Amino acid sequence: MTAAPKIEITGLRKSFGAVPVLRGVDLAVPAGGVVALIGPSGSGKSTLLRCINLLVVPDGGTIRVGETRFAFGPGATLPGARPLAAFRARTGMVFQHFNLFPHRTVLGNVTEALVTVRRLPKPEAEARAMAQLRKVGLAERAAQHPATLSGGQKQRVAIARALAMEPEVMLFDEATSALDPERVGEVLGVIRDLAAEGMTMVLVTHEIAFAREVADRVVFLRDGVVVEEGPAREVIDAPRDPATLSFLGHFHRGRLPFPGAGA
Repeated sequence: MTAAPKIEITGLRKSFGAVPVLRGVDLAVPAGGVVALIGPSGSGKSTLLRCINLLVVPDGGTIRVGETRFAFGPGATLPGARPLAAFRARTGMVFQHFNLFPHRTVLGNVTEALVTVRRLPKPEAEARAMAQLRKVGLAERAAQHPATLSGGQKQRVAIARALAMEPEVMLFDEATSALDPERVGEVLGVIRDLAAEGMTMVLVTHEIAFAREVADRVVFLRDGVVVEEGPAREVIDAPRDPATLSFLGHFHRGRLPFPGAGA
């Protein structure tokens, strides 16, 4: 029997005022799967990602992550603050900007949620935090403050902070877009390692070559709908839909060879 997807989204709808942003999106991600969301600005990628962990509340449809399922629409109610915080902790998210506490050390940033949300004793929280800082290559920076770090190091701290909560899935919203080009590789390397370890992930990214290498599947969104999806190399190397072909050819012309890009 086929295992149920780790993430399952059906008919997801979201509007901001009179502007529809998601128009009935379906998405399934198996346990250990990596899905890359690509598409032009304003296509709904980041909104979809934020809906998955309920930073944005959808107007309709359903979302299930692991055993936790939510339905949206008339009459639907969200859980209270504490169960919602616990759900978000299991659905780790890394943003474009690092959102670190400037007055806390690197170690303090990673332990904060472990102590306040998970209620772990400080020594246990610090041990778990150090394990994750070692994983992202920043154990030696534990006593430093964010102002002393590069952008890539700050983003790796943000990843360690999310991983320390032992999430079921990880969501990355353009995690490299705010970085200097020379710092992008160190963050992508951490994400690549997580994929190799079997972490279930959804990535919003414009790093198309990276999506081709690391993702199992690519989903191309435009105007709030899924235009095309399939195996990453198949979609990127040989897109079937003209909109996908146009997007990939325009954005990566001369940087990523794929059939038809210059047609």
